[in-house]
This record gives sequence, C-alpha cells and structure tokens, in this order.
Amino acid sequence: MKAILERRSSLNKNVKINISGSKSESNRMLILQAQFPNISIENLSESDDTVVLQKGLQITNGTVDVHHAGTAMRFLTAYFSAKEGAEINLTGSQRMQERPIGILVNALKSLGADIEYLKNEGFPPLKITGKKLQKEEVKIKADVSSQYISALMLIAPMLPNGLKISLEGKTTSVPYIEMTLSLLKHIGIKGNFSKSSITISSAENVNDKLMIVESDWSSASYFYSLVALSDDLQITLSSFSAESLQGDSALVQIYDSLGVQTIFDSSEGTISLSKKKTELPDSLLLDLSNTPDLAQTIAVTCFGLGISCKLSGLHTLKIKETDRLLALKNELEKLGATIQVDDNSLSLEKATKINSNTSIETYQDHRMAMAFAPLALKTELTINNAEVVSKSYPNFWEDIQKMGIGLELISR
Repeated sequence: MKAILERRSSLNKNVKINISGSKSESNRMLILQAQFPNISIENLSESDDTVVLQKGLQITNGTVDVHHAGTAMRFLTAYFSAKEGAEINLTGSQRMQERPIGILVNALKSLGADIEYLKNEGFPPLKITGKKLQKEEVKIKADVSSQYISALMLIAPMLPNGLKISLEGKTTSVPYIEMTLSLLKHIGIKGNFSKSSITISSAENVNDKLMIVESDWSSASYFYSLVALSDDLQITLSSFSAESLQGDSALVQIYDSLGVQTIFDSSEGTISLSKKKTELPDSLLLDLSNTPDLAQTIAVTCFGLGISCKLSGLHTLKIKETDRLLALKNELEKLGATIQVDDNSLSLEKATKINSNTSIETYQDHRMAMAFAPLALKTELTINNAEVVSKSYPNFWEDIQKMGIGLELISR
C-alpha cells in the first residue's frame, strides 16, 4: 500500500488525538502478567508487536512466530527458557532472522537454559526447552541492546533466588531498564539498579494489581514533528503524564528548542502541543543514546526546518527493523539532504530546498513511514509500504488525516 500525502490550503487548527498504550510498557506488563495472572492491565498497546506477544504467551508447545517484533523475540526467548515444560520453536520474519540474539542466548545458557539455533549461530529461529533455571548470577554486554537486559530482569522473579545481572561496558538506553525496574517494583518485586549491576528478587506471587499503560511517547513524536513543521498547528494528545516512565518523554525538552510548546493537563491526562514564536537554532546537537527511537523523527524535523543537526548515541539503530542510519541517509538524500552517517551518529547539513514528489521507501520499518509523513507540510511525497505503521501505531494514517493533510491510500 502507498500513502500519497499533500498539504491542503488550510489545516485543522485544534485536533484531539487518542494514542494507544506504550508498546514498551505493554510488552513488559504482559510478561509480568504471564507470571502473575492476578495482575490486570488497562490501555494495552494496539500495536502488532503487542498482539504477537500476547498470542505467543498463550502457547506452551509448538511454534511462535513474532514476525517483525524484536521486543517480543527477546522477551519470549527469556520467558520460555525459564518456563518449565515449554517446548517452543521461536521464529520471525526474514529480517528478524538477521537480527542478532546471541548475547541474550549466551547469558541464558550460562544460567542453565536449553536453547538451540535452528539455522544460523547467533540468530533466530530458536528451539527452546523451558526448565527451572537455578543459577542466580549472570554477566551480559550492556552496550548493545537494553532489551537483552530487560528480558533477564523480567524473568528474575521466576528464578528460585532471583537474579544478579552484572553489566559489562557502557549501558545503553538506560531509561528502558529503569522502566522495567519501576514496573517490577510497582507489583511488589524488590530490585536495585546501580551503574554496573542489577539485582531482582524472586517472588512466588504478588498482590492483586491494576496496571494502567501510559500512552506511547514514541508515537507522540510524529505530532511534535507536525507542529514544529507547521505555521500554527495545535494538537491535544492523550493519555500522558509529566511523571512518565518512558525515556522518549524527552521530546518535551528536545522539541521546545524546535518551537513546540507542551502544556500538561494532569486532570485530563493530556498534553497540548502548540507552535511558539522562537528563534530556531542554527544547529541541533544531541546525544540520543537513551532515546534512539527518536532519531528518525528529529532528523526529518531538522531537515524540514532547514537546520543542521548532529545526532549521536545511535549504535543500536543498525540492528533494528532495518539499518535505520543507512535508511535515513538514503531517503533524506532523495529529498535533497546532505547527510553523513557512521556506526554511531548522523550529521545533517542545513537544507536550502526540499525536492518535491519524492517516493520514500520504508524498509519494513514502521518508524521510517511515520517519521517522514510530517514532511507533507513542506512537500508532496509518497510513502511506500505504508501499512508497516501497524507494527506500533495501526491508526496512524487515520490520525494524520484529522490534521487536514491530504492523504490517498492506494493498494498495489
């Protein structure tokens, strides 16, 4: 499916959007609920990733296919390894079978897990025979993916003596680890996170608990971009909190410098975004090691605003749904950008013009589609394979239309 986008003469000035629950919070809560069924969850994410995780957790013997869902692959690898009696072949899409998982598998094997590679060493698919993991200490590289670490944290209550995780190297995406720890503590699991280690206690049961998922800040980023690229757009988003567990709530500060004002309404649980009069910086310099999922949105926003940027801390982007740094370079260059990337960063020069009628490839990556869509306020463009947004935000195109942006979806 292709999405053909164009700006109309006038936009709807004050739009209200309901964004579903955070994928990151939802997936963590589902793993905890699988261990402690007396936990209740409200406002679950509607994303494909959360749906496949839910379905996977209902299977104890057979094949679980997570498709493109990296979080589900990592969390289920750990969960099934520690679930006695599970006999699972865990697989995914072709791209998923190219995404490394050896670091997590090695850590689980050191705890006594029974995991075999069904094709290539270090990559899915996996054959997992669940068993009671007796060991209580594990070491893991902390500078590759925080999801490996969170996967271990989430199964720690299943282990007889809990788990001590020793972190090797500089820990990446720390807010996601802190989110995992906060959710564990919320249901009564004791835990501690220091610079080089994490300790999580064992638990046979927890008290009844209702967990309410905050809406997804990563999904909110595309509306921040729309407001930044507009003349006077105003958008109200729900349901968000000023005390968010999500690292991507850093949007508030980042986009303040790009001309977007955020007002929290705690009584309504909403945020209101509006364009403010401010002098934009000539260049934006950011370390996104704690918020790498914002990189695509920020880079596209800077390009559309005609300012340069240097974004670092992006080493995890090469093992996502696609090599996001290379994909960004390819598609921004089509639009007329001058951009350089390496394994950890991107440098975008100030743009003087934006090419029109450009066709954007998405590389089976939901964030590529959504990050580029706000450029419809600057130029006509086509987003190929537009259906990929369902991975995290199934209603994205409907919500974009609410802004008054011209949209035509064409099946092909």
